[in-house]
Amino acid sequence: MRRMAAAAVAATVVMVAAACGGGSSKSPTASGSTTSGSGGGGHTYTVGVLTDVTGPAASGNKTVLDGVKAGIAAVAKDGVKVDYKVADTQTNPANVLAAAQKLVQQDHVIAIIGHSALLYAAAPWLTQHGVPVVGVAEDGPEWTKSPNMFSVFGAVHTEKVTTTTGLFFKQQGVTTAGAIGYSISPSSSEAAKATGVSAQAVGLKVGYINANFPFGSTNVQPVALAMKNKSVDGLTAATDPNTAFALIAALRNLNADPKVALLATGYGSDVLQAGPGALKAAQNVYFSLTYQPVEMHTPATQAFEAALKSVGVTGEPAYAMYNGYLSVLLFSRAVKAAGANPTQASLIKALQGMHSWDAAGLFGGHDIDFNNHSGAGSAASNCQWMTKLSGNKFVLVPGADPICGTDTGKTVTAG
Repeated sequence: MRRMAAAAVAATVVMVAAACGGGSSKSPTASGSTTSGSGGGGHTYTVGVLTDVTGPAASGNKTVLDGVKAGIAAVAKDGVKVDYKVADTQTNPANVLAAAQKLVQQDHVIAIIGHSALLYAAAPWLTQHGVPVVGVAEDGPEWTKSPNMFSVFGAVHTEKVTTTTGLFFKQQGVTTAGAIGYSISPSSSEAAKATGVSAQAVGLKVGYINANFPFGSTNVQPVALAMKNKSVDGLTAATDPNTAFALIAALRNLNADPKVALLATGYGSDVLQAGPGALKAAQNVYFSLTYQPVEMHTPATQAFEAALKSVGVTGEPAYAMYNGYLSVLLFSRAVKAAGANPTQASLIKALQGMHSWDAAGLFGGHDIDFNNHSGAGSAASNCQWMTKLSGNKFVLVPGADPICGTDTGKTVTAG
């Protein structure tokens, strides 16, 4: 599998922030912080990053670490000091729980930043043990059910369908929709099925939906042939980039290049630093983003880029970097709201009390209540920002930055 990341990442990374000022005593606590007084400025908090550093999902997830570093640099300016340790899931369900347990029981982290395609395998244990989890709801429905889990783009009900994708397809002249998703991931499977429902909701045809594709596979020729036979001219791939690009390349080889190939992963450095083969496969591909693309040059994107630059990350960011950055910012906000000497319980209570979150401005004027678990879709009023790769640049799509849909009132199920 092609590496699609900004930089090579070690399996375990520890970033050490400065300890408190002189004169006060320090002692490690069970909650994963070093204490020396009250308030954010007197603590160094150790958080665990549970992600796919290796394995099939690494191509879209491991750059979260660069975002975490950027977030740590940003919150340090506000007096919140954060260290982090990493546990690699290896994109293997059998490893996820053990990785989470190591972070909590051996590394004594106070919270988890979750950015894994398979986090659902550890979610029940983390909930049972009262460990606060911030991160991204990319893997399954536990984010909508667990009182200790808080997604930076909201609790996503992938089983509830919005018109956002269908509207974008229609805007770009698509007539027949298709999609592919992984069977092992509930959110991926549901997202693939939702593409068909979204397309039908705006009057488009549905040609071919495969919601049971093997995780990480690039054996896409049968799917490409089926899409060609059904005249699919607009597709989504709720998969990792390696699967998605293999499918796009196969369709082009069959002279069935779709009008729109829309991917939820791959934006930014994931593609640009993956080599000429990936750049060729990604030409004229559309990429959706839950946040403002840096090409918009807003105050929020400029602050994000400045934080990345401060830790040595330059050039186009990746989607996972946004998520890592915002996860640390959300954790910092919880620290400030949790009172003196925060514990895991007080952090969860603080997060449960938050009902307005604008992703540091990256939702473009929208905000969400990530404790509202009843709505369809994802963040920022079901809006997505669309870019298209042209050459080695991502360009904004007129009329689709953002494009916002509504709840269709229909649902899908995984499998």
